Amino acid sequence: MRDMGIMLILFGAVLLLIGALLYFGGGISWLGKLPGDIRIERPGFSFYFPITTSILISIVLSLVIFIIRMFR
Repeated sequence: MRDMGIMLILFGAVLLLIGALLYFGGGISWLGKLPGDIRIERPGFSFYFPITTSILISIVLSLVIFIIRMFR
């Protein structure tokens, strides 16, 4: 039970940090507009695929999970 409590505290701290960044930082305006994100706009049609943003988020989440597992 103690391990689960620690995990919930860490998860809450991460959510608090993300919420504070979004609230006080005015959002992360560069996220979704990185070089490598695919954007096609034509009359009557628009397509957007944030591939670089997806890779960046994947790396960050992988690091967070690695750090959490390291202290487990």
